[in-house]
Amino acid sequence: MNTKMILMDLDHTLLRSDGSVSDYTKRILKECQSRGILIVVATARYWIGAERYIEVIQPDYEITTDGTLIHQRGKQIYSCGMDEKDANQIIQSIMKQNPKTEITVAAGRQVFWNSHHISESEKLHKAVFHDYRKPLCCQVNKIAAELPDNETAIEIAEKNHCRLQSYRGENLYAFLPEKSGKIQAIRELTKALDVSLNDTVSFGDDRNDMEMLQICGIGVAVSNAVSEVKAVADCVALSNDEDGVADWIEKNILAVNAGRAQKGGVL
Repeated sequence: MNTKMILMDLDHTLLRSDGSVSDYTKRILKECQSRGILIVVATARYWIGAERYIEVIQPDYEITTDGTLIHQRGKQIYSCGMDEKDANQIIQSIMKQNPKTEITVAAGRQVFWNSHHISESEKLHKAVFHDYRKPLCCQVNKIAAELPDNETAIEIAEKNHCRLQSYRGENLYAFLPEKSGKIQAIRELTKALDVSLNDTVSFGDDRNDMEMLQICGIGVAVSNAVSEVKAVADCVALSNDEDGVADWIEKNILAVNAGRAQKGGVL
């Protein structure tokens, strides 16, 4: 396999449990880029929640907000959104369940939040306060809120004809444009760059990574991934706290490519 692109989830995959990125991981990713391999972050996080890691990793492209946005070094090149009418209907459906529910809404790199504790949030301290009793007047990429159970979330998604996304260990649910997701963004990016999916490797840990691992040439689950992800992956790497992504890349991409070069008399 001639790897041309590497896609990586952030939380519980590339990032250690304490939210850090090791020097080893940074070195391996830089080595990939020096060899012409594109590094792409693919995360459910909003842009403002992923920004500090993007600054550290310096990927070639950033797929954020559950695949509804793609940026190239901070410049937006793709957006999948829902119109303001549909977005406001979803918000009102959520508020009917609990008027005091905290709701975050992504509109490009901007995030709105009806919390009075924005400044205290590590991930979303750059969000802007918005009282959703006043309708939003913009295209929306993602709406997220805590809901009492999965059945309630499914009912809201079906009523509003949108895509539903949940996350491991949380009762947080996201409502996305119907034809959105990480794989749609990946297909858009590989098409624009003329890179075959067969020449891509992806890494993930959660259910929203499953399709990404399945459509790429090689899908790799970290060992701390949920069982469903490991079941569909082609390989299982070390855990995120053992720098599993970097370790797998070094052993299966960089070392293999170096061996081919030596065999060909290049080195």
